[in-house]
Amino acid sequence: MTDSARTSKRPYLLRAMHEWMTDNAETPHVIVDSEYVGVEVPRAYVKDGKVVLNLSATATQHLLLGNTSIEFDARFAGVVHHVSVPIAAVLGIYARETGEGMVFSEQDLVPEPPNKTPDDGAKRPQLKIVK
Repeated sequence: MTDSARTSKRPYLLRAMHEWMTDNAETPHVIVDSEYVGVEVPRAYVKDGKVVLNLSATATQHLLLGNTSIEFDARFAGVVHHVSVPIAAVLGIYARETGEGMVFSEQDLVPEPPNKTPDDGAKRPQLKIVK
């Protein structure tokens, strides 16, 4: 796989943390940079350029944690809104009950280059039988 074909690890980490929190009966919340291009959230809930969104099954409908965006429908003050957040706008995910979670960095958006030295470009992997 070429470097340009590699995907960001952020959506995978986000889905894993969401699943872990849900499996442990915790409420996953994401912190979103509301100023990021493409973020669609009710602006009344934005504070200091950020918004916290509850991603639990009871708070959302039609939740999609995709590779490029998070989308769902949710009620805000009784009114249903469609929410769309580019993955790059997600700053972190945490469990409401414990505060445990993960903060994302810009490096999570860029695929890591494979570790190559100038000498190993033509080498093939070697397998060894271990008894």
